[in-house]
Amino acid sequence: MTFDISSLEIPSNPGIYLMKDVDKKIIYIGKAKNLKNRVKSYFLKNQNYKTQKLVKNIAYIEFVLTDNESEAFLLESNMIKKHRPRFNIELKDQQRYTYLRISDEKYPRLLVARRTRDGKFLGKGKIFGPFTQGSSKLLTIGTLRKAFQIRICKTLPKKICLEYHLGNCEGPCEFKDAQERYFQHVESLEQVLKGRNQTRIFAKKLEEEMKQAAELQQFERAKDIRDTLIRLGSLQTKQKMEYVENSNEEYFGIGEQNQTVTVMNFRMINGVIRDSDKFFFDLVGDNSFSNFIFQYYSTHKIPKFIIVSQLPENKDLLESLLSEQSGFVVQIICPEKGKRKEIINLILKNIKLIHSKGGEPGLVELKEILNLPKIPNIIECFDISNHGEDFAVGSMSRFVDGKPNKSGYRKFKIKSVTGRDDFAMIGEVIKRRYFRLLEENSELPDLILIDGGKGQLNSALSSLQSLGVNIPCISLAKENEDIFIPNQKIPIAIPRDKFSLKILQHARDEAHRFGVAYNRAIRKNQIK
Repeated sequence: MTFDISSLEIPSNPGIYLMKDVDKKIIYIGKAKNLKNRVKSYFLKNQNYKTQKLVKNIAYIEFVLTDNESEAFLLESNMIKKHRPRFNIELKDQQRYTYLRISDEKYPRLLVARRTRDGKFLGKGKIFGPFTQGSSKLLTIGTLRKAFQIRICKTLPKKICLEYHLGNCEGPCEFKDAQERYFQHVESLEQVLKGRNQTRIFAKKLEEEMKQAAELQQFERAKDIRDTLIRLGSLQTKQKMEYVENSNEEYFGIGEQNQTVTVMNFRMINGVIRDSDKFFFDLVGDNSFSNFIFQYYSTHKIPKFIIVSQLPENKDLLESLLSEQSGFVVQIICPEKGKRKEIINLILKNIKLIHSKGGEPGLVELKEILNLPKIPNIIECFDISNHGEDFAVGSMSRFVDGKPNKSGYRKFKIKSVTGRDDFAMIGEVIKRRYFRLLEENSELPDLILIDGGKGQLNSALSSLQSLGVNIPCISLAKENEDIFIPNQKIPIAIPRDKFSLKILQHARDEAHRFGVAYNRAIRKNQIK
């Protein structure tokens, strides 16, 4: 049953809205300048299929008001990370980026900051980062601990340990002067973790201290400072490399096909393409290029220049938020000519190649997951609508290139089966459909999908075998969305956020809808 929007009092303020299903689980989070106008727009008739599917699942809507659109943008991003709704854009590579934590113990330690599934940091203390996967290996905790004489013991021992004798710790567990100096070391470490400029300033300060110690003939002290500088020198070089990598330009191209957006990016380092990624997201609700970029840079280093194939909506707001996060001015540019335009054209060329090879990205996923001989560009899905012995019908939806081909839909009045025998009914419908296609020498599908479990699948396979038809055939069980395939006892479970599963679900839902409508029409005529 569709949610009754007229029963809801919606504020006109800026803020975010949380859409929930019947179990009160959040399925979508969006933002708006005017909540009333935005939320009501979901219930208009001209929405695409994927937004219609979202609306069908809405049972509750909650609102959180903010003072302005900027606050709504930030709150939306944080809430998406926390709740991970299934209809929102979600980038899954957050864990590639390392954060470090200085604990809040009496004599703090330096640790890797661990996070929960929703991104919340575990443990108390100060968090620093993110550091990319490469830099986190270079910015080794061991080097930092040694450079700043930070203890590694989990519990403070009563006597000094091997680390003291190796010169890696001054022994605050035993020596009072080491206890007094320890907090200076921690403060210096914090300054270095804040950025490369602080590292340089701290290194110069150490050099001056080393010279003073040498002049005062405090040679042991001067040697300790020199060792720290050597360790810090390695750290400075690696931080410089990281800064260079991430202060260059990053390029994004965007292409849309079948209500799914493909985003491809190039990371440029000193004018050379060093890395590339591809992302896909559904055009549902507020899912947009602007949202994608903001989510992307919540887990990636922000460059000064973001070069795009088309300007995102809320460009000025996005630039302002990214500039505030990075500490420098960030510009989003859509080039019209020159080298930047050539690189954007190259990305768009790659996106076109992706679309031409696989059409809908989910179809490529299906081929790989199900080990099909070719991409299933034509899928036919069968369902039985059974309301008593006199009102049993079969229905078939047909999908071409991942979207409905409604002129190819078919309906069947059950003829040879009496009683409520879904298995036999599926067998009859399959046999009738493909016997006719063989007689007419018509095009056969690349994949047959049955709504049901193992029993329905076996019945369909038996009918296909009797006709000598060799078409890949699977079934989709509604309860857990398990996929049954021939000659395999254990079903396949495709993650619910995968586009491949969404195509199968859409085909199944369409067959069911078409069948129910036909069944209803028969019953209505019978009553008349």
